[in-house]
Amino acid sequence: MGRIICAGLGPGDPDLMSVKSDRAIRAAGHIAYFRKAGRAGQARRIVEGMIAPGAVEYPMEYPVTTEIPFDSPEYNRLLAAFYDDWAARLATLAETEEIVVLCEGDPFFYGSFMHLYIRLKDRVRIDVIPGITGMTGCWNVTGQPITWGDDVLSVLMGTLPEDELIAHASGSDALVIMKTGRNLPKVKRALAAAGRLGEAWLVERGTMPGQRIERLAQVEDHDCPYFAIVLVHGEGRRPVAAEAAE
Repeated sequence: MGRIICAGLGPGDPDLMSVKSDRAIRAAGHIAYFRKAGRAGQARRIVEGMIAPGAVEYPMEYPVTTEIPFDSPEYNRLLAAFYDDWAARLATLAETEEIVVLCEGDPFFYGSFMHLYIRLKDRVRIDVIPGITGMTGCWNVTGQPITWGDDVLSVLMGTLPEDELIAHASGSDALVIMKTGRNLPKVKRALAAAGRLGEAWLVERGTMPGQRIERLAQVEDHDCPYFAIVLVHGEGRRPVAAEAAE
């Protein structure tokens, strides 16, 4: 029998990938990865030069990404059918072969692989290799800790209704806001209403080529990069330097 290995790729810099994922990818004879139709795909770009000659590649092309609202019945129908189809294909292949599925960040942290995992976990053997999350890479490139002492960290989606974003932003010490893109103007309004906009950073393509770090308040509303995360650092309890305490 074969198996499926999901390799977490980390935040984007190949040097931040785990040794275990690196070994699995280099040894793979079959590699699958998600991508938007007509694009190379971020996961595939990260592993450029690592795939063995002769390995068979399976680009899993999303039928839809941001063209229609993510919460519409049509969006959910198209994505469900897509995951059903690829789960069936991979299950058949895994009867005899070992397949490595690439996943940016950590597979079990908002990764697309989760949708395949729940469809496959009772049908085939699956091994999941953890990865450094994208948000971890992003807050490290800002050069300051995201949390201190007993700070509460909240991870939010920019797709949430504006009133929910305001409530969470008002009640947490540190914030990570993902799925920004076209939601960025809403995110800015919510942070302003919560009194947090002045503390917020936008990190685009953290740890990757073309990395960009800017104060969110200085980013224009029409500038809505897809691979971007908004961060608000915590300012909680921290040890005071001995000389400052005297």
